[in-house]
Amino acid sequence: MSVRRLHRRPLMNEEARKRWVFLGIMLSIFLAAIESTVVATAMPTVVASLGGIRIYSWVFSGFLLTQTVTMPLWGRFSDLYGRRPVYLAGLATFLAGSALSGASQNMVQLIVFRMVQGLGAGALMTLGYTIIGELFGLERRARMQGYISSVWGLASLMGPWAGGLLTDHVSWRWVFYINLPFGAVAMALIAGALTGVSKPARRPVVDGMGVGLFAAGVSALLLGIVEAGRVGSWSQIEVVGLLGLGVIVLAAFVAVERRAVEPIVPLRLFGNRMVLAAVITRFLAGMAMFGALSFVPLFLQSVTGASATRAGLVLTPFVLGWVVMSVVSARLVLRVGYRTVVVIGMASLTVAFLLFWRWSVTLTSASAMVDVLLAGIGMGMVVVPMLIAVQSVVARSDLGAATSLTQFFMSIGGALGLSLMGAVMSQRLHAGLPMVEALHGVFVVGAAVCVAALASAFMVPSGRAQDLARSEMRGEPTRVGG
Repeated sequence: MSVRRLHRRPLMNEEARKRWVFLGIMLSIFLAAIESTVVATAMPTVVASLGGIRIYSWVFSGFLLTQTVTMPLWGRFSDLYGRRPVYLAGLATFLAGSALSGASQNMVQLIVFRMVQGLGAGALMTLGYTIIGELFGLERRARMQGYISSVWGLASLMGPWAGGLLTDHVSWRWVFYINLPFGAVAMALIAGALTGVSKPARRPVVDGMGVGLFAAGVSALLLGIVEAGRVGSWSQIEVVGLLGLGVIVLAAFVAVERRAVEPIVPLRLFGNRMVLAAVITRFLAGMAMFGALSFVPLFLQSVTGASATRAGLVLTPFVLGWVVMSVVSARLVLRVGYRTVVVIGMASLTVAFLLFWRWSVTLTSASAMVDVLLAGIGMGMVVVPMLIAVQSVVARSDLGAATSLTQFFMSIGGALGLSLMGAVMSQRLHAGLPMVEALHGVFVVGAAVCVAALASAFMVPSGRAQDLARSEMRGEPTRVGG
């Protein structure tokens, strides 16, 4: 169907198409988000079935590695080739990885197929946010992005429960197979409704050298970060070697990108103050929160003697606070601007970490829930507003690259925070300190990162969201496509 004929269709038909696309994206992002947590509760059964206890951690690390590395690549490919074909390719890759993971006969196969799954997952989150940014004007975009973030939060909350249920009552293989029917529905919705796509005016020039250098450099960097967290030291020869290799390769990548006709990562985006503020703020927020969040259940179990179930329940207010404030903050930015909302959010996150630092053996679950809720509120007031801000200030031709960069740096920040804080805990335990003191050191590092993030929040330009947005990104687009 031609774009001209699509323009003649009634407005309600266009609105219906947008709703179906939105539903398909919500379903896809739900699958990608739940996959990050649903596998954890199934792994003891998986190890009993497949063996491979010494390498099973790569089931998680491999997924994280390929998901993170490919985020900017998927985003830029969607700018060059269109949202619909690239998103459907990512979703198909994710579903293929799910099917193969469920059919794995040994741990090595499961790790490889989980990495395939991660390749696709890198597209679902970033391109889902990108398509929403392209389909709706500023006010509706703010509302829709809040809903999408809520889906992510609820999926993360349901993951461990769903994984345990499927493993206990069906089979661990259905932790992966369950994605297939829902993914097929999402694919049908998006393929059918995200139409009216115009072909590029000219054939895109793929920066093959840039793709290779970026993937190699980020992979080496992430492997170094993961290894540092595993051994509890940043001075091991393997860690230093991987980090050094990553830095050298990424330096070569920057040099190549400066000369590329169609750069995979348009370096000019970092010259935009809003994009730079979003990258730094989300990197530091991810570093603090996703790093330390892993140690909250450990504190409750190791220091206060709480059960695993009760320790897990303590994190529920964090997710609920994030979900609610994602929706609320998306609307607040239209009234008071981005800077005010983000500064308040980072201040809340900083206070939460200071409260974590005061935790002791006498900590109760109720007190921990209140402190964790404050952290969730803070994250909800940072992540979505900065996403909306970036999508409102860049040209449509850079929307995929800009959106994926904010997601990428938050993921890198989370991996770095987890590794850094794990190393701090290991060093303090090695020095003979009790667990409570070792974990206090973790929370102090998190608080220091939060203070830096709070300072970076003041980089966000002041003013009303409507006034800061590019004119082309304020109103509703005239067609469903991309």
